[in-house]
Amino acid sequence: MGLDAERDAIIAALGPVADGIAATFGPVCEVVLHDYRRPEESVVALAGSVTGRSVGAAMSEIGMRILARGDEAGDDLNYLTRTGTGKLVKSSTMVLRDSTGAVFGALCVNLDVTAVTEAHTLLGALAGLARDPDEPPVTTFGNDIDSVVDAILDAQQLRQDLTWATLDREQRLGLFRGLDERGVFAVRRAVEQVAARLGISRASAYSYLAQARATTARAAPIARTAPTSDGGHA
Repeated sequence: MGLDAERDAIIAALGPVADGIAATFGPVCEVVLHDYRRPEESVVALAGSVTGRSVGAAMSEIGMRILARGDEAGDDLNYLTRTGTGKLVKSSTMVLRDSTGAVFGALCVNLDVTAVTEAHTLLGALAGLARDPDEPPVTTFGNDIDSVVDAILDAQQLRQDLTWATLDREQRLGLFRGLDERGVFAVRRAVEQVAARLGISRASAYSYLAQARATTARAAPIARTAPTSDGGHA
C-alpha cells in the first residue's frame, strides 16, 4: 500500500469516530477531520456545528501552525479559543501520522463552553470568588483560506501597530518571520495575497520571506546551544 492510500484509509476509518464523538457530547460538540495535503479545503469530514464550517472548508490558523511545524508538530490538548462571533470554544487537536511518522492531517474536537463559562462566572460572583479570567485568543474559522490568511495578517500588523511604509527593515523581516511561523506561507498563493495586502510587489514579498527564513536558520543553532540558568545547555 502506498503512503497516499494508507493516509486515505486512516481518514476513512476516522469518519465514524468523528460521528461517534459528536453524538456522545451532543449539540455543543463539533468534530473536524482535516487532510493537510490540501490546506485550502482541508476539512474532509465534519460532525456537529460549532465553528460554522462545512466539508471542503479551509484549515484555521491552528492548522497552519501545525503545517509550519511539520513532522515536529504534536497534539495540542484542552486549549481555549474564541470564535469571531464570540463563542468560547474548548478544543483538542490530535495530529494524524502515517507509518513513516509524517504528519498529514488532524482530528479536532471543539466544545462550545460559552454557556458553561457564563454559569461558572455567575456562580463565582455569587460566592464572592469572581476573578477576571485571561481572555483567550480569537481564532478565525473560515470556509475559505483567504479569510484565514487575512485574519492572521491583520493580527500581525495590529501587533506591530504600524503600516508597512513606516516599518523599518528589521520590523518588516519580523512581520514575514511571524507569518511564516504561523504557517501562512504553506498555503498556495499566500505570498501573492500578502504582497497585495501590503502593497508591495510579489518579488519583494519573496525576497523578504527568503531573508526572514535565512535569519531564522542562522539563529537556530545558537538557540539550541544557549546556556541554561544552571550552567548547562537547553
